[in-house]
Amino acid sequence: MAISPVNTPSTGASQGGPLRVMVVDDSAVVRGLITRMLEEDTSIQVVCSVGNGQMALQALDRHDIDVAILDIEMPVMDGLTALPLLLRKSAGLKVIMASTLTLKNAEVSLKAMEMGASEYLAKPSTSRELSSATAFRHELIGKVKGLGSARRREVGQAAPTARALGQERAAVPLHPLKGPARPITLRQPSSERPDVIAIGSSTGGPQALFTVFGELRKNGWPKQPILVTQHMPATFTTILAGHVERISGVPTQEGKDGEPIRGGHIYIAPGDYHMVVETRGTERILRLNQDPPESFCRPAVDPLFRSVARAYGRRALAVVLTGMGADGSKGSVVIADAGGTVVAQDEASSVVWGMPGATAQSGSCAAVLPLNEIAAYLLRTANKR
Repeated sequence: MAISPVNTPSTGASQGGPLRVMVVDDSAVVRGLITRMLEEDTSIQVVCSVGNGQMALQALDRHDIDVAILDIEMPVMDGLTALPLLLRKSAGLKVIMASTLTLKNAEVSLKAMEMGASEYLAKPSTSRELSSATAFRHELIGKVKGLGSARRREVGQAAPTARALGQERAAVPLHPLKGPARPITLRQPSSERPDVIAIGSSTGGPQALFTVFGELRKNGWPKQPILVTQHMPATFTTILAGHVERISGVPTQEGKDGEPIRGGHIYIAPGDYHMVVETRGTERILRLNQDPPESFCRPAVDPLFRSVARAYGRRALAVVLTGMGADGSKGSVVIADAGGTVVAQDEASSVVWGMPGATAQSGSCAAVLPLNEIAAYLLRTANKR
């Protein structure tokens, strides 16, 4: 199958030209649909479209790519085989694993993220569903723009600008934060030992969670329960729970409605359900609901954080990790105003500094830390006398 290049001068990146994307999928129909969706946005250009991993490697000899959309199941060379080779060949390349929503593909996608893929994308199961999937289009464009802009910053190239493109419209904001950056003002942390740790994450979140939980396992596990909302669809959250349990070494499961919250356990919000905390007498339990999405997401971080503030007050510790958008920032303010402690991941270690950046700039944080320092902070705070 031939490569279909669209010639883009390599100097375009330094001038803030369009994000350069490669679509890798064995279906020509799927490649065409994804290409059309992406190029609806003027800050994105699909510079090549290929049918397998081997052709993708060859394409990197001719094109400087910011983001690759990589299918899993392909002839000649599949996505999982191609992934490490692509990452070795192209410095800073951001790879989004794209697959239909099955247990097998979810498992492979999570494995790929452990190997260095930046994100995953659940494709509708048929081309008809794909062509009409508004939510998929929004997620696809958002992830490409967030990751592509991050890659440009990492390699010292200019992010796309409306001026450089000669265009004014943009389907999804390029920068993860709305408005100009504000100075970061830190609050004093709570003087009380927390009774719960709540974590919110999105783009790049699985890798960040694996890092934090791996460090906790090496340095001593906190007694508090840990509640996690990671933006993920159903099926993926089931697989995520299994990966987290293997890495952390502690019992990990998707939250169940009405389940008592127990110390030393990790609970992950299941896909398509908000997970919140409810107080019942002296007991705190999990509740699941399908209230409207917040920040275009269900599960969302803000509902979890608001409920944690109500249930735990000054004894709440919240963490916002890498992710697009601003989910978690409003809930973090509620936790901080209730006397709890909020920590955000810093920009340099975030795949996308949207959620943690919005949280840091909300004035709710006691600390803004590199990813590799967050576990130590959690342990110091959790073991506070």
